[in-house]
Amino acid sequence: MLAITIPEPGGPEALVWAEVPDPQPGEGEVLVEVAASAVNRADIMQRQGFYDPPPGASPYPGLECSGRVAEVGPGVSGWSVGDEVCALLAGGGYAEKVVVPAGQLLPVPQGLDVKRAAALPEVVCTVWSNVFMVAHLRPGETLLVHGGSSGIGTMAIQLAKAVGAKVAVTAGTKEKLERCAELGADILINYREQDFVAEVKDATGGAGADVILDNMGAKYLDRNVQALAVNGRLAIIGMQGGRKGELNIGTLLAKRAAVSATSLRARPLEEKAAIVAAVKEHVWPLLAGGHVRPVVDREMPMSEAAEGHRVVEESGHIGKVLLVTS
Repeated sequence: MLAITIPEPGGPEALVWAEVPDPQPGEGEVLVEVAASAVNRADIMQRQGFYDPPPGASPYPGLECSGRVAEVGPGVSGWSVGDEVCALLAGGGYAEKVVVPAGQLLPVPQGLDVKRAAALPEVVCTVWSNVFMVAHLRPGETLLVHGGSSGIGTMAIQLAKAVGAKVAVTAGTKEKLERCAELGADILINYREQDFVAEVKDATGGAGADVILDNMGAKYLDRNVQALAVNGRLAIIGMQGGRKGELNIGTLLAKRAAVSATSLRARPLEEKAAIVAAVKEHVWPLLAGGHVRPVVDREMPMSEAAEGHRVVEESGHIGKVLLVTS
C-alpha cells in the first residue's frame, strides 16, 4: 500500500508518499481501507520530530480516519467487511489501509458522507472527554473555547450549545469569529485586539467562565485561571503557547477551581474505548439528527499531505483539513 512516511524530521517537505508493507489485523483489531484522514497539530509535531507514536503504534502520521472495513481480525464481533466506519487512531491514518482496535471504531453517522466522517473522531473524542467527562460542563454554564474556529473549537461550540451552555470563543480574525457565531457562539473575542479575561467577565456579570478549553498551555495559564468562575474547571489540551507556566495557587484556591491536562494518543486501549463508547452514546444521535456537524475547510489528495500541513501551520483554515485517498 501507499502511505505518508517521514524518513527524516523536518518541514512539510519531509512527508513522503511511499510504498510500504500492508498492515495485518491481530487479535481484537480491524483492517480499514482508508477513504480520508485529517490533519491535526499532533501530526505536525510528529513530522517535526517532537511527538513520536506510542510503542507499537503505526509509524505513519494520522490520528483519525474514515473508510470501509476490509478485514476483521480474530476475536472481533459487531463489525463486517464493507461497513462504513471512522476511527480514533494512535497513528497510521495517512495511508491507504490502517489497523484499528475494534473499541476505537465508530459507524459513519447517518446522513454523513464517508470522507467527511474523517473530520470527527479526534475532535469529538477530545471535546467530549475533556469538556464533559472531565470538566462536567452543565446546562446554563459558560464555556470559553480558545481557538474557536479550529476543528476542536468548531465541535466544542456545537456540543456545548447542544447541552444548553453559553459559549465564548477566541479567534484572530473577524471572518473566523463570524463562522463561530454561525455555529452558535455567544461571546466573540478577537484575541489580537481584546483581553479575553476582561471580555468574559464583562459578558458574565463578573463571574467568569465555568469551563475553559485551552490549546495554548503555558502562555495562557495565569490568565485562564483569572478568567475562571468560582468552582471553574480549566481543561488544557495543547501546548501551542509553551510547556512551562507559572500557576497562582492562591487564585486557584480562592476560586475552588481545578486544572486538568489530558491527551488521547498514549492512553490505554480500554480508556480510549470508554471515550469512544461515550461519544457513540451521546454525540452520534446529535450528528444523526443534524444538530451537530463536522466543519471541513477543504479536501486534498493524501499524496499532497505536505500542502495540508502548510495550510494548518499557517492557521488560515476554519475547521478541518481532510486528506483523501481518491
